[in-house]
Amino acid sequence: MTASSLLLLIILFFITSAIGVVTGSNSLITVPVMFQFGIEPRVAVATNMFGLTFMAIGATIPFLRQGTIDKKKVSPLVLLTLIGSAIGAASVGFISDKTMPIIVSAAMIIVTIFTLVKRDAGVAKIESVSPNSLIITYVLTFLLGIYGGLYSGGYVTMLTASLVAFFGMTFTESVASTKLINVFSSSIATVIFMWQGLVDYKLGAILGVTMFVGAYAGAYTVTKLNDVWLKRVFLATVLILALNMLIFDLR
Repeated sequence: MTASSLLLLIILFFITSAIGVVTGSNSLITVPVMFQFGIEPRVAVATNMFGLTFMAIGATIPFLRQGTIDKKKVSPLVLLTLIGSAIGAASVGFISDKTMPIIVSAAMIIVTIFTLVKRDAGVAKIESVSPNSLIITYVLTFLLGIYGGLYSGGYVTMLTASLVAFFGMTFTESVASTKLINVFSSSIATVIFMWQGLVDYKLGAILGVTMFVGAYAGAYTVTKLNDVWLKRVFLATVLILALNMLIFDLR
């Protein structure tokens, strides 16, 4: 890879990491770009996951310092994510489903519509969650964990929306919690990819540092925003990403 190509990747990964603290879906942009630079698909997915681990850590630190994350509430989600992500990462060499991006895009649009209709979603905190909503949250967390370990494109976005829609979290709480959960999701997937010999460590180290710095800066900014603004930024970006994915994949 030439120096100019590496510089472009660094710039792209920094920007997507800073913005992705709120929106997620970094991999929907970064992984295809890595393909364009001639990086073998499985290596691109694995190396991107390696970098995502550092990004998740960088994004989590400001929220932990602010005390935004309810560790007791998030603990069961972390356990489900670890199991699901391990299954997903172990399946990366066997699963290739071209319909997945379309499914993720459609789900993003549905979540956007749901959140727009339910005006208080993500803004007003819900103290009590019904048993059915709790079950839905746990099931979605596990299934999304599998997808997150397999590819991760749109994973954090969908998890953020799920915690808002079914777990009664505000956008601030959900954004913060998904960053901590993603530390474990990316870590377990990365360990499996490393074991499979798929990680480009030299490129991964450079991108990892870049993503850590970008995510830390983005998370620090997010801690200064209220839930109303986070909701606006999240919904607008997710809708644009979903429409772009659908247009691209239906060509």
